[in-house]
Amino acid sequence: MSNKDRYLPANFANFTPETIILFYMKKWKLGAILIIAVIVTLGASSNSEKKVPGNFKNLKVLPQDISKDALDSIMETFTLSLGVRCGFCHARKSDTTQRGLDFASDAKDEKTIARHMWKMTEYLNTNNFNFNNSTKPDTIHTIICYTCHRGMKEPSSANLMPDFKKLEEEREKQWKAQQQQQGKK
Repeated sequence: MSNKDRYLPANFANFTPETIILFYMKKWKLGAILIIAVIVTLGASSNSEKKVPGNFKNLKVLPQDISKDALDSIMETFTLSLGVRCGFCHARKSDTTQRGLDFASDAKDEKTIARHMWKMTEYLNTNNFNFNNSTKPDTIHTIICYTCHRGMKEPSSANLMPDFKKLEEEREKQWKAQQQQQGKK
């Protein structure tokens, strides 16, 4: 008996090659279905754990029952919109023997400013962009941090309208060129 034949039933010698191929295909499909089922089950169980509200401290503008995924998503939006890392708003742990950030601490002014900015964008979206009179205006994201910051720590007109600045400079050059030509006449 060869090594490859040990996986075949004893009466397989009487089957045609097509039957043997179908046997292996069914076996492969069953294995693939089992693997997919395990992956889906594990994925569903890990997602349900993340949807459970976290036990977060010192949440003042975000909901107390916010999930870890939702909080992480908001914080990631902040870091991308301002081009910063977590330590920009969050202070280091006061215990110098421990590494990391103290997310509950209000030691940095940037965290207070972020809270005010969150309220400001929420107010603007609710009062100026709630065209459908949504009962959940906190889901309106017309104005977000990136609208003004554009990846910079502090918003400025250069961030807001870089193309406008270029256009303004070009028009000023054209105007000066016209003034020089008129002076030559």
